Amino acid sequence: MRHAPTPIGTSHFTSATEKEAPRMDSQTEMDSQPETQTPQYAPQPENHAPRLLDQINSPTDVKRLSSEQLKTLAQEIRVYLTQTVAKTGGHLAPSLGVVELTLALHKVYDLPKDKLIWDVGHQGYVHKILTGRREQLPTIRQHGGLSGFLRIDESPFDLFGAGHASTSISAAMGFAKARDFRGSKHSVLALIGDGALTGGMALEGLNNAADDGTDITIVLNDNEMSIAENVGALATYLAKLRMEPLYQAGENTAKRMIAGMPVGSNLIKKAAKAAKHTATHFATPAHKGLLFEEMGFTYIGPIDGHDLSNLVNVFQHVKRLKGPVLVHVLTVKGKGIPYAEANSRTYHGLGKFSPDDGKTEAKTAGVSFTDAFVETLNDLAETDDKIVGITAAMPDGTGLNKFAKLHPERFFDVGIAEQHAVVFAAGLAAEGFKPVAAIYSTFLQRAYDPIIHDVALQHLPVRFFLDRGGLVGDDGGTHHGVFDLAYLRCVPNLVLMAPKDTDEMRAMTRFALSYDAGPIAVRYPRGGQDSLTPSGVCPVELGRAEVLRRGADTALVALGAGVKIALDAADILARQGIEATVINARFCKPLDAETILSAARRCGSVVTVEDGVASGGFGSAVLELLSEQGLAVPTSVIGLPDHFIEHGPVPVLRDLAGLTAEDMARRALALLPSRPAPSNGKAAVLPEKLTAGVR
Repeated sequence: MRHAPTPIGTSHFTSATEKEAPRMDSQTEMDSQPETQTPQYAPQPENHAPRLLDQINSPTDVKRLSSEQLKTLAQEIRVYLTQTVAKTGGHLAPSLGVVELTLALHKVYDLPKDKLIWDVGHQGYVHKILTGRREQLPTIRQHGGLSGFLRIDESPFDLFGAGHASTSISAAMGFAKARDFRGSKHSVLALIGDGALTGGMALEGLNNAADDGTDITIVLNDNEMSIAENVGALATYLAKLRMEPLYQAGENTAKRMIAGMPVGSNLIKKAAKAAKHTATHFATPAHKGLLFEEMGFTYIGPIDGHDLSNLVNVFQHVKRLKGPVLVHVLTVKGKGIPYAEANSRTYHGLGKFSPDDGKTEAKTAGVSFTDAFVETLNDLAETDDKIVGITAAMPDGTGLNKFAKLHPERFFDVGIAEQHAVVFAAGLAAEGFKPVAAIYSTFLQRAYDPIIHDVALQHLPVRFFLDRGGLVGDDGGTHHGVFDLAYLRCVPNLVLMAPKDTDEMRAMTRFALSYDAGPIAVRYPRGGQDSLTPSGVCPVELGRAEVLRRGADTALVALGAGVKIALDAADILARQGIEATVINARFCKPLDAETILSAARRCGSVVTVEDGVASGGFGSAVLELLSEQGLAVPTSVIGLPDHFIEHGPVPVLRDLAGLTAEDMARRALALLPSRPAPSNGKAAVLPEKLTAGVR
């Protein structure tokens, strides 16, 4: 795959000269600022009038701007973001929500000397604009263009990659301790959303940071959302902080008291400390202090995340604080664009749309694998009250939001907590229920140990449904679900299936819910696939494959999305007089040894295909089977290569990876000792494939 593009204008810089902010020892020394209203507007048609934005090529340029210029720049960024994402698709609402926050951080801190670590990266578009990538933004999430997330190899301002949630605090701790070891003095910040804060790793990082006591600032971007609404006790706690007017009232009263004391008096220090906890008691009288303060953080907030002047003032003070600090910033996802603000779930991440009214392009796709799964699940749940749906902050993407509407008492969104989701499901299974854990393939990687230790080892019948298996396209390497076949195939006691089309998806869903001998996983791609067997779906039986086409010249053995590739390859070969057997394996584990071995003996060569990594995947399982049986036939494995795949349209990525029907036909031809002459006597020759970037 190609390397990341060389960023434009990402030179290192020194900060602009500013007055040094006075040291602040607690939240109570800050002035309370009234909330500001960010202008609401719909993006206007593009024009070529001079923009302040066109003069911004690095954070150095941001530092030179006045308060009023920053506000103007914020409006221009919102228009540019919306007009650009409307053409490319991408994460709109998260980035709109952090315009002022991002500007304030780049205004105050000396990036990249000061270290800013982002969580996830959904909200990183403004950061990209301000760090020399403004002109490249129209390439975002396009093949060969900017990544939709933070990439350590894309810009020196992207200090740590981000795609999965809850990693920023742990990474920032690593940067902070490296600074301490070197004796440096720069600031280290982690910018994390309240959704990501529900993840266990984030809480582990908070615990470590507070216990260590090093200088680190956690910026909590609190918009009450991840992709969907946040859930859990921590989200409820943050909501109480957002809604509690007595906190600010108590703080203001304390500051007025302190202001009247003699300068230099020891009473000031004592009063400041007492005032902080007094204000806390107003907000949460049942506790001794705020959760974060009790952990050991200096807690500052909540503050208005759209008041630029106040944000700059706050961070100028925070920059001088010692020890672990948590700045609680309240933002509105989709801020400034009415339709995105009103429906931030839709505009979290989407395809192309009209920037004027937000209308999205009509989708013509039929039933998706996700639809087939949840429709079947809902049917089964009507007559089986032991079925329980579990997801990890992805109710919409996995389709379980539809299950939740019908069976709210049996639906659980546990937040960004995949490990908890799996062990929670294991507990339900141990008590005789039928837990369905619907989690994206890429996110289930985070729960690997519980799958082995808590589920498979105990033979517990947890039903895993892995959405977005295979290449997912524009989100790229952090989100491709290409490792699941390999990392699940080696787990004892676990059954692993992949459907070829949506009809088979329904049948596999029913089979998975009826299977109770141990854990079972169904892995399926994004989108849909019309029926490949118009005559109907053969019943799903444990470890039994399906022969879709019979021939004597070569055997094409496919799994999941690879079945369509194999059928198309068989058509190509047939035009050259070569008749192929096509096997829909259905099961990656256990394999249908009888069917595969019979075809291998009869045809004399085997080509496997899967839309996952070739190393350790389905093809490897077939090779192991042939080896165990001492069957030495020419065999070729088609899968994804041993490196990370970039972002781009799935057809383009498959072509680059050699994962097409033409590639499979070439592999099959290469294994044949000689090519039979077609009946018309005119041998067709497949053109040689050009060397691709990922080959």
